[in-house]
Amino acid sequence: QLQLVASGGGLVQPGGSLRLSCAASGFTLDDYAINWFRQAPGKEREGVSCISSSGSNTNYVDSVKGRFTISRDNAKNTVYLQMNSLKPEDTATYYCAAERISCSGYSHYAIDYWGTGTLVTVSS
Repeated sequence: QLQLVASGGGLVQPGGSLRLSCAASGFTLDDYAINWFRQAPGKEREGVSCISSSGSNTNYVDSVKGRFTISRDNAKNTVYLQMNSLKPEDTATYYCAAERISCSGYSHYAIDYWGTGTLVTVSS
């Protein structure tokens, strides 16, 4: 019954925007920090962003700072990733992942629940 599902991906032109959603069912997210990871073909999975359980602290990998914004609505049991000024190098499958309370710096060992992926393709 426990599910963590990412959605909102699609095809967008360079410079465009997408908003990804990470929705939980079967449990509540208010005790968890939520991470976004991404993996492109032929590359290792990398951490992109994280938001603490309260939403008071956020982290971003340098390559997306100023372009991506992470937020959460605990009443809706959902976390969002707003992606603006998208670049071809942002093309990847994006995954959300939950860890207890605080962001660890994208350590896989700290992840409690992994979500499904959603594909983002940035191409003209």
